[in-house]
Amino acid sequence: MAAIKETRAQRVFQVFNYIFLTLFGLATFYPFWYVLVASFNQGRDFTRGGVYLWPRAFTLENYGMAFDDDRIFSSLGISVARTLIGVVLGLFFTALVAYAVSVKTLPGRTAFTFFFYFTTIFGGGMIPYYMLLRDLGLTKSFWLYVLPSIYSFFNFLLMRTNFDTIPNELRESAQLDGAGDVRILFQIYVPLSTPIIATLALFIGVGHWNDWFTAAYYQTDQDLWPAATLLQRLLSEATASSTIKVGQETNIATLQSYTSQSLQMAFVMLLTMPIVVVYPFLQKYYVKGVMVGSVKG
Repeated sequence: MAAIKETRAQRVFQVFNYIFLTLFGLATFYPFWYVLVASFNQGRDFTRGGVYLWPRAFTLENYGMAFDDDRIFSSLGISVARTLIGVVLGLFFTALVAYAVSVKTLPGRTAFTFFFYFTTIFGGGMIPYYMLLRDLGLTKSFWLYVLPSIYSFFNFLLMRTNFDTIPNELRESAQLDGAGDVRILFQIYVPLSTPIIATLALFIGVGHWNDWFTAAYYQTDQDLWPAATLLQRLLSEATASSTIKVGQETNIATLQSYTSQSLQMAFVMLLTMPIVVVYPFLQKYYVKGVMVGSVKG
């Protein structure tokens, strides 16, 4: 069978498409590269401007000063712990609810789905929510970051839709062999749902890792701040004042090469790199997993 010859218009479109996507990719990547370059450049030299593609005055002092701050280790520990626990519990409970609602013989199946959706329309606001967290004893607890975010209607909808695509005959066959619902879920449904589980793990993990709002407004114990909240406070302080924050130096002769801005860049890279490292391993599942939710609703 002869290959179909491309027309001139198709070739022109492909060239234009490659050029556009290349430029768009560079425009998306450059801000990350700029922050990386700034984090490895001497702070006082960086304020002179003209640093765009690579460090003009290379230094590791910004990262050294960042790690000198005891808060960075504790906040990173909080972020890692809440992300790991949040992903595991979020996937576990989402799978339980999605599997139950995907069973077509469940009494009130449609009513349950409508109830889950209906609760997403209304909210009491920040003050009632804070009062609820306070009464539950979560405003001074690590579990403030985990328990309220275990369930998400969006995640439930994606996983339930994926479970609906699994032939019901598999479940019936397993039941005839004596398997219970727990065994069917974890030995049949979960292994067949790797793309959506990896996608939801990425959604939940990024949400936990980047969440600064919860601790900033609801956490009363600053020792339990995650890295994102610590970074947000540092950025706010730098916006309010351009003076050097670290050490509260007042004598110009004692000024170091780092500045508050260069330290911010180092903190941003420390907060961003874990997601950058993990994402490529989940990328192959990402598109397939997201597309599941658009195939059948």
